[in-house]
Formats: sequence, C-alpha cells, structure tokens
Amino acid sequence: MTSPDTQRPRGGSDILRTALRRNVGAMAWGTVLMGLYQAGETAFPIALGLIVEHTMRHRSLGALGLSVAALAVIITTVSLSWRFGMRILQKANTTEAHRWRVRVAGAELQPVARDTDLKSGEVLTIATEDADQTADIIEVVPLLISSLVAVLIAAVALGLADLRLGLLVIVGTVGILSVLSVMSRRIGSSTREQQARVARAGAKVADLITGLRPLHGFGGNHAAFRAYRRVSTDAKQQSVTVARVGGVYAGTALALNAVLAAAVTLTAGWLAFEGRISMGELVMAVGLAQFIMEPLKLFSEMPKYVMIARASAERMALVLTTPPVTTPGRERQAEGADLEVDCVRHGTLRKVRFRVSAGEFVAVAAYQPRAAADLAAVLALNVPPDAYEGTVRVGGRDLADLAVEAVRERLLVNPYDGEIFAGTLRSNIDPTGTSRIVSESVQASMLTDVVALHREGLDHAVRDRGANLSGGQRQRLSLARALAADTDVLVLRDPTTAVDAVTEQFIARGVAELRRGRTTLVITSSPALLDAADRVLVLDDGVVTAEDTHRGLLATDEQYRLAVTR
Repeated sequence: MTSPDTQRPRGGSDILRTALRRNVGAMAWGTVLMGLYQAGETAFPIALGLIVEHTMRHRSLGALGLSVAALAVIITTVSLSWRFGMRILQKANTTEAHRWRVRVAGAELQPVARDTDLKSGEVLTIATEDADQTADIIEVVPLLISSLVAVLIAAVALGLADLRLGLLVIVGTVGILSVLSVMSRRIGSSTREQQARVARAGAKVADLITGLRPLHGFGGNHAAFRAYRRVSTDAKQQSVTVARVGGVYAGTALALNAVLAAAVTLTAGWLAFEGRISMGELVMAVGLAQFIMEPLKLFSEMPKYVMIARASAERMALVLTTPPVTTPGRERQAEGADLEVDCVRHGTLRKVRFRVSAGEFVAVAAYQPRAAADLAAVLALNVPPDAYEGTVRVGGRDLADLAVEAVRERLLVNPYDGEIFAGTLRSNIDPTGTSRIVSESVQASMLTDVVALHREGLDHAVRDRGANLSGGQRQRLSLARALAADTDVLVLRDPTTAVDAVTEQFIARGVAELRRGRTTLVITSSPALLDAADRVLVLDDGVVTAEDTHRGLLATDEQYRLAVTR
C-alpha cells in the first residue's frame, strides 16, 4: 500500500489535507497552548473587572493580594503558552515546508521527466516560496481555532454581564468574517497570478545566466536584458496589485474590528449609565472591547492566509500531479554490454540501424547536427520508447522493458552541454565519491592542466555553472565526469568541440585507451576521435549510409572526406 508521503496528490486541496493530516499531533498541542494563551489574554480584562468589583465592595488587603496573585498566574500562563505553542507550530511548519521542497525537487530530478511545461526557474520558485506558503496552513488552523476560542470566551463573559453585549460580539464577528471572506477570494486569485509571474521571471533569469556567455559573444545581451525587464516588470506590477488588495483587506479588517470594539464600549457605557451593569462589569466590558481587537484581527486575517496557502498548493500540484512522460519497464538487469539500435525512426532519424558489440569503440559521423541530437536524445531516454518507432536494446533487452535505474547503471549518455555544479573539481568529476578511476579520467580528458594550475588541485573551488572556468575547461570537466562513471556502455556527443586540435588528439587517444574493452559510442565530427574508433558509421539524411574505419572512408568516400577534414 502506498504511504501518504509517497503517493501522488490529486490537487492543491489534497496537498493541504496531507499537510494537515501529517501534523495532527503538533497542531493539537499547538491549538491547546495557543488556546490557553488566548484564554489567558481574555481572562485578564475579566479578572480586572472582578477585582474592581470585589475591591470596591469589600476593600480588603487580603482580597487585593489574592487578586494580584491571580493576575500573575494569568500573565505567566499567557507568556509560557505563547512561547511553547509557537515553538511547536513553527517547528512543524518548517519541517512540513522542507518535506514539500524535497518532494518537488525529487519529482523534477526523477530519471523519467514529467511533462509540466515548467522551466527550472519556475520549479525553483515552487520548491521554495510555494512550499513555505503551503506549510503555513500548519500555523493558520491552530491560530484560527485559538482566536475563535478568545472571541467565544469574550462573548460569553459579556453575555453574562448583559445578553445584548454578548450578541453584539457574535453578530459583529459573523458580519466581519462574511465581508472579509468575499475579499479573500480576490487575494487568492491575485496571488496565483503573482506567483506565476514571479516564477516566469525566475525562469527568465535562469535562462539568461545559462546563455550569458554566448549572448555577450554576438551582442544579444542587451535584447535579453530588455526581455527580462519586461517579464520582471509584469511580476512587479502584479506584486503591487496583490499588495494593494492585501492593504485594502487589512485596512477593512482593522476598521471593522475597531467599529465593533467601539460599539461594545459605547453599549457597555450606556448600560452602565442606565444602571443595568455594575462598575466592575463596565471595566470588564471596556477591557474586552480593547482586547478583542487582537483575536478578531487574527481571526479575520486567516481566510487570506488560507487562500494564499491554497494557491501555493495548487502550483505545487502542477509538478506533483503531472505523470511521467512515459511508464518505464520493470526489468532490473540486462545481460551483456552491447548496444543495438534497430530501425529507429524519430525526428530526422529514418530507420536507423546499427550495433555496437561489447567492448567495441564506435564513432558516428552525423552530417546533420539535428540527427546527432535526435540520436543522443533517444539513447538518453529523453524521448520515451513509445514516442519513436523501432527498438533500442542494451545487453539484449529493450529499453522499454528495463527500469530506468537499470538503464542508468548500464548506459550513460553524456550530454552535449553537461551542467557544472558549484563545489570542487573533484565533486564534479566524482559526485558520489565512489569512482576508482578519477585520476585516469582526469588524464584522459586532458583536465590535468586545470588541476595543475591551482594549488588545491582537484579540490579547487568551482562556481555555479562553472562560471570561473573557460568553455573548454567546462567541456573537459564534463567528459572527465562521464569517464569516471566507468559504465558498461558510454555514449559521448561532441565531447571536444571547445578544445584545440592538439588537445583533441590527446583526448582521443586517452578516451580510447581508458575505454579499452568497454563499449563506447561517440557521436562526433572530430577527425581525431573518428580515427581512434574501431569503426565509423556515417549518418546521413537520417540513415546509416556507410561503415568503415576512418581512414578507409577517407580513401573511398569523397563526401565523408569533405565533411570531416579540417
């Protein structure tokens, strides 16, 4: 049976219910303690009224001392219950926000992608701001209940003094909440739009940072900045709208609460003037009228926070409820380390067929860059097996039948633009810390000059996205990481496009030597890598049109010679 922590939510409401159900214990204790706090706060003006009544009637020092002791107990209860109640609720809130952040990040980091149509910047906003705002429901519910307790205690106490005072509080509270509940819906819709626009601005920033170097290269950075400014301005204008709506909401709540407090005070004064309530009851009524503004304010703000939490939960549901683009197989193991592409048709590929035997080093010379990209996407499982015709087999098993984890254990496709992460050279090459060929991978990828350049060696710090490395250094670092993984089947796509010809020669020899006896497929137009391969497949117009060694093709195929010689 699927646990509540792992089953897929059905929507924003389901996410909120899961958060509430998971924190029932903390919310119960928080509600009790915050209820004690509100009860103590309410009891203070009631106690003052009783003290005034009792002292004026008996004028006893003992009674006065007992009253002071009672006030001390009330103040202590208020202080401790607030402190421990908020500690419990905030801990639960923080923990729940962390759970949803991990859940959203985990959903996006799954080997099988989800068709969310969201960019990385949008997902980042959902995993941070929306997760935090969704978890706020953990605090909202106990505070809502405790505020209701305070209002009810005040209404009962005033009703005991005079029924009209109690009814005034109840009717006024219902009227205030009715008005504010209507206004909170506008806040919810405005907040959803604001979150969407902020997320789009975040996605634009992520795209801008990723492409900053090439943008500077051809002078497109100013146009990109203007595009971001437009998106950011839209987000700012929507934020101003949300702030304006929130300000109107807060001002309306404060005004209505003040009107109710004034009505209670004036009614109590009139009743005291008429002699229908005593002086102590008047003091109690005036004190409660002043005090009741705080729980009423808190009580009236809760619908707004509920709507914000719901809007954030619905945005999280965009990620969590979207199914994977494909349903992976369940087989856990493949026999052998051969790679076979059998009549694959996808994009520009038309009935592509070839086989790389276990331990063989094969290169694919793709005349059209789009065909190289399509082939790499199919092998990397970026295209679901049911989205293309034909079959890809690893170790004799269809990719469609294998679990994604089993494919990843056997087959690694190093992307053309592999990401570089903040950390060190070593952590980028061997993220798990388990590789036994880190030094050999550094040597084969010709990353040795980068390591030798810095006193820290492999522990040299790398900035986010490799901002302190050149394009060639980033490419060689990505290649070193692929080689250090030491998988049974390795696919490399254009691993040397950013290095000079001499370095390319050394890399070709190093990769061929390090991968000797391991299945390797390189999609490239590099003469050095093509020459290092056992055989070369020519991919032209979506099909394999020729097959031979690099030197054999140079001698017999004019089109090949023109395509790969530099």
